[in-house]
Amino acid sequence: MSEAVMNKKEPGIAQLTIILGAICLVCALLLGLVNMITADPIKAAKQRKTEQAMEAVLPADSYESVEYTGGDALVKAVYQAGDAGYVVEVTPSGFGGEVDLMVGVGSDGTVTGISVITHSETSGLGAKAKTDPEWGKQFIGMSGEVKVSKDGGKVNAITGATITSRAVSSGVTAALEAVQTLG
Repeated sequence: MSEAVMNKKEPGIAQLTIILGAICLVCALLLGLVNMITADPIKAAKQRKTEQAMEAVLPADSYESVEYTGGDALVKAVYQAGDAGYVVEVTPSGFGGEVDLMVGVGSDGTVTGISVITHSETSGLGAKAKTDPEWGKQFIGMSGEVKVSKDGGKVNAITGATITSRAVSSGVTAALEAVQTLG
C-alpha cells in the first residue's frame, strides 16, 4: 500500500461531535422555519373546519363563545348560537385517541346534530363516525344520557367500532350536560 493511504488520519471524537452538532443545528433551524411558515395556514384551516362543523350541527347567524365553568374535562368549548341553542365542542377518547366532536343542542335541550372534526380512529371502522352521515343522524332529537344499544341506550353502534360509538355517545352526553349547567 502507498504511504499516503497508510498515514491517513481518522477523525477524532471531537471532530465527529462538531459535525453531528452542526447537522442537528441545521435540521432544527429548517424545522423551525417550516413551522413558522405553516403555523398560520394550519390555524386558519382548523378554524374553518370548526366553523363548518358548527354550521352543520346548528345553523345560526353567529356563534358567541360562552365561558363554561363546569367540571367535565370532555368539554373543550361552548358557543351560543343565538336563540337557536348552543354548540359544544367535546373531545371524548375513542379507540385510536381523542375524537374532536361538535354537538348542537337546541333551545329545547335536544341534540340538533353532531359533526366529527378530527379523529384517529381505524380507517373503515371507527372512521365511519365522521364519514357516514346517516350514522350521525340517529343522535338528532336525543336528550339525557346517550348510550349505545349494547349498554341499554338507543344508539346503534358502528359495526366493529363499539368503542368509537361509545366515545361519541359519551361526548354527546357531556355536551347535553354542559348546556344544562348553563341554564
